[in-house]
Parts: sequence; C-alpha cells; structure tokens
Amino acid sequence: MQKKNYLLVVLKGVAMGAADVVPGVSGGTIAFITGIYGELLDSIKSINLQAVKLLFTGKFGAFWKKVNGNFLFAVVCGIGLSIFSLARLMTYLLAHHPTEIWSLFFGLIIASSLLVSKEVARWNTATIIALAAGAAAAFLITILSPANTPQTGWFVLLSGAIAICAMILPGISGAFILLLLGQYEYLMRAVGELNIPVIGLFAVGAIAGIISFSHLLSWLLKNFHAVTVATLTGFMIGSLNKVWPWKEPLETYIDRHGVEKAITERNILPDTFDTGVWTALLMCLCGFLLIWGIEYAAGRIKKNA
Repeated sequence: MQKKNYLLVVLKGVAMGAADVVPGVSGGTIAFITGIYGELLDSIKSINLQAVKLLFTGKFGAFWKKVNGNFLFAVVCGIGLSIFSLARLMTYLLAHHPTEIWSLFFGLIIASSLLVSKEVARWNTATIIALAAGAAAAFLITILSPANTPQTGWFVLLSGAIAICAMILPGISGAFILLLLGQYEYLMRAVGELNIPVIGLFAVGAIAGIISFSHLLSWLLKNFHAVTVATLTGFMIGSLNKVWPWKEPLETYIDRHGVEKAITERNILPDTFDTGVWTALLMCLCGFLLIWGIEYAAGRIKKNA
C-alpha cells in the first residue's frame, strides 16, 4: 500500500481554504479537482455514534483510524492556514473596494449557478418546480433579512452549521452561504482579529453541522439528485439579489467603532457609466471566467484520470 503524502494533502487543504473564503468558489469543487473529494466525504461520514463511542471509551487509536484522522487533520490544517492568511485581505478589500469585490462575487455566483445546473441530466416538471422554489426562497430571504443579521452567539453557531454543509457540495460555496446570512464580513473580521470566542462558536456549529448533514446530503444526492441540484441552482440564482454591487442604504446605525453601517438597503443602478462601473463589470467578468477555468481544469483532470 502506497504511503500517503500528507504534505500534499495539506496543500490541497490550503487550496480548499482559499476557495472557501471567496463566495461562489466551492471548496468542494477544489476537493474534486485535487482528487480528494471521495475520501473527504467518506471520512466525514465515518464520524458516527460508533466513532464517538470509541473516543469516549479511551480507544483513541481505533477512533483515529476509523475517522481517517491523519487525512482529516491534514485537510483541516490546510484549510485553516489558508483562511487565517486570507481573512485580513478580504476584510480590507470589502472596506476599501466594496463595489469591485461585490462585482467579482456576482460573477462568481452566476457562473457557479450555471455550472451546477449542468448536473441536472434532464429538466422536467419536478426539477423546474424545484428550481423556482429554490430561487423564490433565496430571494425572499434576501429581501426579508436586514443587511446586518444578528452577531449573537446562537446565530454564529447556526451560520457555522449551515455554511459548512456547502463545503462538501461541489459548486456551492460556504462563503456564499455566509453572504446570504449576512455574516461574511463579520466572520472575516473575527478571523483577521483572532477573535477566539466568535471563531470557537462558529467552529462548534460547523462541526455539528457537517456531522449532522453529511449523511442527509449524501442521501439526497443519491436518491433525489436532479431535484436536489435544481433546488441548489435556484437558491444561488435567487440569492444574486444579495450581492448586487450597487446599493442604497435606507436605514443606518453607528457601530461601536463610530462607523455608519446599513440596516436595510435597496439595489440601484449606477448613475453614470464611468471608470468605476467599467471596472466593476470587468471584475464580474473575471469572477465568471475564474469559475469556468476551475471547471475546465476539473474536466481535464477527470478525463486524464
């Protein structure tokens, strides 16, 4: 049996972490491209009641072996290293170049939704209804939820539980889910500032979420693949309302740092097509092409495997 190169696994985790920081780019897609997706999903699914029993009865070696501990540890280390390295950069860019970054995200998510839709082998009444339902649900969430959702402990836990599920789905971005929940900037800032309580709460939610939902997601994709993917596609399309680059605040508040922030916003069109608008459109195109480039690389690797 060939010995696994765990340094290479760490580097693959670094690539996944970099993807998970950017809305629209899926860590699951990167796992697929780098050839570790199947092992990652199987390892996560192995964390069950039997594994927990081994852990709490002191059979640490058996537990570690059952959950493929070396592999999971290497992947998590790589993801963590990447996220902590990039969080400050994303916080800075969102603060100083918001229109350009939101435009990039808009392009990323458009491309991701188109590529995810290709996983539906045949569109029929059920998949079209699922697509419409997913789009309507996501759009409703974006118009009902305020620009800033609660930054309380329970919501950070919930955000971690929901967002982590996206990591194991190729094409669906965990950062995109955080954007939809209104927690992306807050959590990027928390990571950049090493806010341990917030990071810890998010991690607890993520661990609970990925263990609870990995089996459900696997079952849904196996038994209702087309409908599940169609719903996810609709969800991404409907959420584009959240990441539209040009917004006008309707209600604002002053945060503890003395910075004025929006409570509710509405989407607007730019007043004039100046250099800033063209730059934003170029960033949107770059985001779109980035996703298609990743998909092309995945196809080439799969073809040559």
